[in-house]
Amino acid sequence: MILVCGEALIDLFVGPAEGTEMPARAVAGGSPFNVAIGLARLGLRSAFLGGVSRDRFGTLLADVLAREGVDGRFLVRTDRLSTLSAIATAADGQPSYSFHGEGAADRSLTVGDLPSALPDEIRALTFGSYTMAVEPVGTTFAALAEREKGRRVISVDPNLRPAVVPDMVRWAAAAERFYRCATILKASDEDVRTAFGDRTSVTEAAAYWRGCGASLVVITQGPGGATAFGAFGTVSVPGRKVAVRDTVGAGDTFHAALLARLATTGQLDADVIAGLEREGVGDLLAYATAAAAITVTRRGADLPHAADVALMLEPQSEIDGHDARIRA
Repeated sequence: MILVCGEALIDLFVGPAEGTEMPARAVAGGSPFNVAIGLARLGLRSAFLGGVSRDRFGTLLADVLAREGVDGRFLVRTDRLSTLSAIATAADGQPSYSFHGEGAADRSLTVGDLPSALPDEIRALTFGSYTMAVEPVGTTFAALAEREKGRRVISVDPNLRPAVVPDMVRWAAAAERFYRCATILKASDEDVRTAFGDRTSVTEAAAYWRGCGASLVVITQGPGGATAFGAFGTVSVPGRKVAVRDTVGAGDTFHAALLARLATTGQLDADVIAGLEREGVGDLLAYATAAAAITVTRRGADLPHAADVALMLEPQSEIDGHDARIRA
């Protein structure tokens, strides 16, 4: 089982004003939320640890996790409200973004909410996105990562969100607590540019994360595919050409698929990951890239099932179209 730690929220898609009204569509989301579902769809047992409101939105989030087969025993239900991420589209089609999460359920987790011990069946934990950097949940999850370091595989996806924490110095300090616990670090080239600026290459960013202790660093590069860094050196795979509908959830899919492939091939172990060889790494990247390519052909974060990825990996299944843009 893989325990996914982080936020579950509501993406509120708001259409152009119609008189005194703005039509809206509420969708269950959040990067870690997507990863937990992605793992379950790929045949892995997954569980979710995070603060979830008892309001109607929180009930939707909990119900979706249960329906997708994600273990909910680690959910921390609270009377605090659910975070809303609003995406408003004007009449000319231009989107604007606002984030409503101060004091919300996903931020409210404290160290006292953590399980005193995790069951042996949990082989790995994942952390990512803004719940690494906002308080008190950031310190809570950092304490969990530090406690479990060396006991279980820890996978981190920074998935930077400047709209939530615009101060990159603050974000860097908060995130480094997790980087120093990570077995695996998955990021996008967009994360690299946001965190380090245009002067830092993906190779330099990977060297930093490797220096923090990660055995495997994987950076996705849009149409350029993905590149892995580790004791094996550097391994790259190209992006897949598919007809892109949107890129929502592609990075979450890649993260889930990377972990799923490690688990199903018997490699979800810190010592094994540290000793990965080039051929095995290429297989991991090919699998995760194929999974993410499926997601970008769909509307929203509709992550694939294991059978979908198996079909995509068949040579005749490649779809002509635009380059898949894999983003965290």
